[in-house]
Amino acid sequence: MFQKRIIICLDVRDGKTTKGIRFEGNADVGDPVEMAERYYRQGVDELVFYDITASSERRGIMIDVVRRVAERIFIPFCVGGGIASVDDMSEVIMAGAEKVSVNSAAVRNPVIIEDGASRYGSQCIVLGMDVAADESKSSGYGVFVDGGRVKTGRDMLEWAKEAENRGIGEIVLNSIDTDGTQEGYELHATCILSETVGVPVVASGGAGKPEHIAEVLGIGKADAALIASMVHYGNYTIAQIKREVAASGIPIRQN
Repeated sequence: MFQKRIIICLDVRDGKTTKGIRFEGNADVGDPVEMAERYYRQGVDELVFYDITASSERRGIMIDVVRRVAERIFIPFCVGGGIASVDDMSEVIMAGAEKVSVNSAAVRNPVIIEDGASRYGSQCIVLGMDVAADESKSSGYGVFVDGGRVKTGRDMLEWAKEAENRGIGEIVLNSIDTDGTQEGYELHATCILSETVGVPVVASGGAGKPEHIAEVLGIGKADAALIASMVHYGNYTIAQIKREVAASGIPIRQN
């Protein structure tokens, strides 16, 4: 049986892990290198590192921090934020990442997906997609860039299908509406995306307790759940989360 994954997200700003609510009001919560090693030792399946202001500030990613994290963990490691070319992808892969996440740059220049997949394979290229409810869109959700600051006018499902056709290997769905609320994932958006594309979908934004993870992996049909607040603030360990999710009947990787 296919086992689902728990992934921890480290949003990094100015060299510190930060967390906000609905992409606003971010506060520093710790050192990303130390946190990455702690979560690795706790048994998380994968780790995602986002330099959250790189795109809006039109600069490159903090490659020194990426390299220091990669030296401490031995699990799949995805890096995103400010990646605007295949050369940028090469830099983070050489620094130790197994996957690269493209978001704002891919919306502005979708060919970057094809170029990255051609050089490194689709399994290496992840689409980060920041969405919020928008009744004017056929799916009910619109796509944003630059850390959720800029509306693109694109529809969630239309963009996801285009990205899949261009060679994306996985999609991380970041719900702006539920991000940091700890009140549960955006189940409807996750479900319709999972039913529309043929690549793995990772749900992101809203986890506050293990029941939320079980819901999005079950009802939401996600292949993996991204978490942050519920572990950053010490409410749960990875082992606790996995035990409770497994007890609900969801097949999940165990250590």
